[in-house]
Amino acid sequence: MQDFQRLGISSKLEKELNKYGITKPTPIQTEVIPPLLKGQDIIAQAQTGTGKTFAFALPILEKIQQDVPYTQALILSPTRELALQITAEINKIKADEVTVLAAYGGQDVDKQLHRLKEQISIIVATPGRLIDHLRRGTIDLSRLSFLVLDEADQMLHIGFLEEIAFIIKETPNDRQTMLFSATISSDIKKLAKRYTKNAAYVTVEKKQGPALTVKQISMHTPPRAKQGALMTLIKEEQPFMAVIFCRTKRRVSKLYEVLRANRFSCRELHGDLSQAKREQVMKEFREAKFQLLIATDVAARGLDIDGITHVFNYDMPLDADSYVHRIGRTGRAKAEGMAITFYSSDDRPLLDAIEKELNISIEKKPLPKKEGQSIEQSKDRPTSKVGQQTKNKKSQKGNFRGEGKRKSKDAKKDAPSQKQAKKQKDTTTFERLKEARRKKTTGSAVFKPKKAKKR
Repeated sequence: MQDFQRLGISSKLEKELNKYGITKPTPIQTEVIPPLLKGQDIIAQAQTGTGKTFAFALPILEKIQQDVPYTQALILSPTRELALQITAEINKIKADEVTVLAAYGGQDVDKQLHRLKEQISIIVATPGRLIDHLRRGTIDLSRLSFLVLDEADQMLHIGFLEEIAFIIKETPNDRQTMLFSATISSDIKKLAKRYTKNAAYVTVEKKQGPALTVKQISMHTPPRAKQGALMTLIKEEQPFMAVIFCRTKRRVSKLYEVLRANRFSCRELHGDLSQAKREQVMKEFREAKFQLLIATDVAARGLDIDGITHVFNYDMPLDADSYVHRIGRTGRAKAEGMAITFYSSDDRPLLDAIEKELNISIEKKPLPKKEGQSIEQSKDRPTSKVGQQTKNKKSQKGNFRGEGKRKSKDAKKDAPSQKQAKKQKDTTTFERLKEARRKKTTGSAVFKPKKAKKR
């Protein structure tokens, strides 16, 4: 008998899992699946990346009825990205007769209404959009059998407590409730006590730091030096793919504009973007079409993308939980990764508190030597080497007043050949990394090519 079958999972579902290389259950799946198959409520503490999606999805798919015309399972998620990820995971292994709908804000309501006319077995939803459907009368939860609250701590952190209470009132009392959370705070305990019955408490991973394969570094950085320090580090570290975390949407957009102006391969991700734009950004990042994702903490939960070698905490996380989840974007599946956190003098007590709570010591390192300043920093200041080179190039092209008139005919004749030579040499670091990664078949997941010689 295979490993999943020992837990009570059918051979049919196990074969579907095997197609995606999933052959052994994770610790959280081993602990959670048997009691769930028996119909017991569950309160489970587990970090992201531990396989908890299949921990609740497999029992639901085992017990769901395929010939009933009503919704049997509801999975609540704090973010659109996580809702889409859960939906994708379930769609991988479900039977054709089981239908799954992702309902979240930012998507066309009419499109969701059209889908709801069909028989929907499982709904994966964010609280806000689900309440919209409940008030419209387009979703009926009165015969629900399974309720999952995923990332419950994050939902409470965002402020969804009243929404959760409203939704649960629409479900029957005899439902089976599953609550999954990275941390079990006093608020989570109150929530669990109120909405679960004789629940089994399962904890696989207590609060801890990131994976041992993640090298953690912190650097004391005055606020004015952050942009220059970040750009220097990116050039030195040459990450294949990296996530840069900022506290607010405004700071994400500001940093994005600076990095883009300095010709870094980057995109921004935050709540002010349309859903279509956010999905497009995530799709391109998964396909490694750009190197740097600048994001708020909305990307910290449920973001599971291969190839992320670095995480930069441009702004300090507000607590230990946020730190763990940010850093958890790299070093996944035993791959190596690096996490670099900037902190100011005012941030030092918060950094010390995170280290104490997680019982870790984050290495302190000095800032790298500055190679140049950002565009914002260069205003009313001496021009940096990078800025001077850009200025010289512009001057050579005759972009300054009167320069075009002084250009000789010979210089004009030479211009095409100079452009062609520059184009041949101007291969970006990211493109070289992508090519090298395609050729690399063995060794560490973190690839650090030799630095290009200074031209």
